[in-house]
Amino acid sequence: MADCGHAQEGYFNYNRLWTLLIGKGMTKMQMRLQAGISTNILAKIRKDEPVAMESPTKITTALNCELDDIVEIQERGITE
Repeated sequence: MADCGHAQEGYFNYNRLWTLLIGKGMTKMQMRLQAGISTNILAKIRKDEPVAMESPTKITTALNCELDDIVEIQERGITE
Protein backbone atom coordinates (compact mmCIF):
# COMPACT_ATOMS: atom_id res chain seq x y z
CA MET A 1 0.00 0.00 0.00
CA ALA A 2 1.45 3.40 -0.93
CA ASP A 3 2.21 6.02 1.67
CA CYS A 4 -0.12 8.95 1.11
CA GLY A 5 0.62 10.99 4.23
CA HIS A 6 2.84 13.36 2.31
CA ALA A 7 1.33 15.59 -0.32
CA GLN A 8 3.50 16.62 -3.24
CA GLU A 9 4.31 20.02 -1.75
CA GLY A 10 3.62 19.34 1.93
CA TYR A 11 2.98 16.93 4.73
CA PHE A 12 0.13 16.00 7.03
CA ASN A 13 0.19 17.75 10.39
CA TYR A 14 -1.93 15.92 12.98
CA ASN A 15 -2.28 18.73 15.56
CA ARG A 16 -6.02 18.86 14.84
CA LEU A 17 -6.29 15.20 15.86
CA TRP A 18 -4.63 15.85 19.23
CA THR A 19 -6.93 18.84 19.84
CA LEU A 20 -9.97 16.73 18.93
CA LEU A 21 -8.89 13.97 21.32
CA ILE A 22 -8.51 16.49 24.16
CA GLY A 23 -12.01 17.80 23.42
CA LYS A 24 -13.39 14.26 23.55
CA GLY A 25 -11.47 13.43 26.74
CA MET A 26 -9.81 10.55 24.91
CA THR A 27 -6.20 9.40 25.11
CA LYS A 28 -4.08 8.56 22.09
CA MET A 29 -4.04 4.94 23.20
CA GLN A 30 -7.84 4.83 23.51
CA MET A 31 -8.12 6.30 20.02
CA ARG A 32 -5.60 3.77 18.69
CA LEU A 33 -7.57 0.84 20.09
CA GLN A 34 -10.94 2.20 18.92
CA ALA A 35 -9.60 2.88 15.41
CA GLY A 36 -7.79 -0.45 15.20
CA ILE A 37 -4.39 0.97 14.26
CA SER A 38 -1.05 -0.39 15.42
CA THR A 39 1.36 1.22 17.87
CA ASN A 40 3.80 1.66 14.97
CA ILE A 41 1.23 3.62 12.97
CA LEU A 42 0.41 5.78 16.00
CA ALA A 43 4.13 6.49 16.44
CA LYS A 44 4.39 7.59 12.79
CA ILE A 45 1.33 9.81 13.14
CA ARG A 46 2.75 11.37 16.29
CA LYS A 47 5.87 12.32 14.30
CA ASP A 48 3.82 13.55 11.29
CA GLU A 49 5.42 10.80 9.20
CA PRO A 50 3.66 9.36 6.14
CA VAL A 51 1.14 6.55 6.63
CA ALA A 52 -1.21 4.78 4.24
CA MET A 53 -4.56 6.60 3.91
CA GLU A 54 -6.21 3.55 5.45
CA SER A 55 -5.03 4.69 8.90
CA PRO A 56 -6.45 8.24 8.91
CA THR A 57 -9.64 6.77 7.42
CA LYS A 58 -9.91 4.32 10.32
CA ILE A 59 -9.40 7.20 12.75
CA THR A 60 -12.10 9.35 11.16
CA THR A 61 -14.51 6.42 11.23
CA ALA A 62 -13.76 5.71 14.90
CA LEU A 63 -14.11 9.37 15.89
CA ASN A 64 -17.08 10.06 13.58
CA CYS A 65 -15.37 13.00 11.90
CA GLU A 66 -13.93 14.12 8.57
CA LEU A 67 -10.30 13.99 7.41
CA ASP A 68 -9.87 17.76 7.67
CA ASP A 69 -10.97 17.51 11.33
CA ILE A 70 -7.79 15.55 12.13
CA VAL A 71 -5.14 16.69 9.62
CA GLU A 72 -3.86 19.84 8.01
CA ILE A 73 -1.53 19.89 5.02
CA GLN A 74 1.55 21.94 5.85
CA GLU A 75 3.87 23.28 3.19
CA ARG A 76 7.47 22.16 3.26
CA GLY A 77 10.12 24.83 3.63
CA ILE A 78 11.97 25.30 0.37
CA THR A 79 15.62 26.31 0.51
CA GLU A 80 17.44 27.65 -2.51
